[in-house]
Amino acid sequence: MQQPPPESPSLVEKRDAENILGTYKRTSFHPRAGKGAKLVDAEGKVYWDLLAGIAVNALGHRHPRLVKALREEANRLLHVSNLFYHPAQGLLAERLTQLSGMPRVFFCNSGTEAVEAAVKFTRLAAPGRSRMLALEGGFHGRTMGALALTGNEAYRKPFEPLVGETIFLPANDVVALESAATPDTAAIFLEPILGEGGIVPLTREYARAARAAADRVGAALVFDEIQSGLGRTGHLFVFQEMGVAPDLVTLAKPLGGGLPLGAVLVSERIASLVKPGHHGTTFGGNPIACRLGLETLSEIVDGGLLEKIRETGEWFGKKLRNAQKRSKGAIVDVRGRGLIWGVELDRDAAEVQNALLKKGFVVGTSRAKVLRLLPPYVVPRPALSGFVRALEEILREPPKEKIS
Repeated sequence: MQQPPPESPSLVEKRDAENILGTYKRTSFHPRAGKGAKLVDAEGKVYWDLLAGIAVNALGHRHPRLVKALREEANRLLHVSNLFYHPAQGLLAERLTQLSGMPRVFFCNSGTEAVEAAVKFTRLAAPGRSRMLALEGGFHGRTMGALALTGNEAYRKPFEPLVGETIFLPANDVVALESAATPDTAAIFLEPILGEGGIVPLTREYARAARAAADRVGAALVFDEIQSGLGRTGHLFVFQEMGVAPDLVTLAKPLGGGLPLGAVLVSERIASLVKPGHHGTTFGGNPIACRLGLETLSEIVDGGLLEKIRETGEWFGKKLRNAQKRSKGAIVDVRGRGLIWGVELDRDAAEVQNALLKKGFVVGTSRAKVLRLLPPYVVPRPALSGFVRALEEILREPPKEKIS
């Protein structure tokens, strides 16, 4: 069958505006193809992708291993009910338990679903408790349970009252954490690196204090590694890098190789409490997504990518900090490691994001003044060097307007 001709960007935007619910403020960018860490738009212009679908496309675009697996799975069953067995789900769970040291996995479709499941599982571990601790600026999703844990009042306010009571704490403030953890606390939810909160890494001291506080009051410790996990820091799991054993870990984004797939890793204590009927999903753990998950994990772990991410991250961090020194205050701070970085500016990050797009670099933002960089793990160093040069050129111009 002949493929329909590609539609013009203006027609695509018009149809979206007329038919799609307005939950997104889209950028006028129309990616149509890609390979590795490159994207090509509808006009044929090539870009370096330094966002990876917000940390989803960890292996870049059209990775041969994923393309081959997808073609093979397309000739098999596209869906199998979770009332029955299919091999890929157990194989992926087995690999995750072996790599994480956590004994059980629950599969779902997304990060927010993983957080919802984690909230329910922590309730099983603390009957009668509904009070949770989370971080100011933290992000865990937009469904009602996940939103209750998200430390951005603008996201929460229109939908209150939410689920349970959440106390929001400043990141890395051990004193505030220890004071807030009381015997009525059910769970402590932490992003080890705040993503939407500005790429703010938690310290090892803080993570260990959270483990001790949870143990002291009988609460569950949950690490949300949806954005920072599965290799992004140069370690497969951030909790292993920090030397802390959480009770639950939520995963998603790169897990399905580009298809929707989320997961919750749970400790033996939590696993022993979950019974048939406590939770479920129709689509979670889809055969194709799980097969792509297996291939993605194998490529990250067995393909030498973790070492490459660590080395590239150390090199890139030095380049960013050198740019900061030369920026005359335009770059306020640089935070991150591996291939997750936040560049805090003295101006509106969206303004700089758009200027970078014109120069051929796709980046994200985090908070009003932070550029968010989440490139594919296969990104070449020349792409990152080019980004730094382009950023410095843009920042030589004064900001259009200051924001408070």
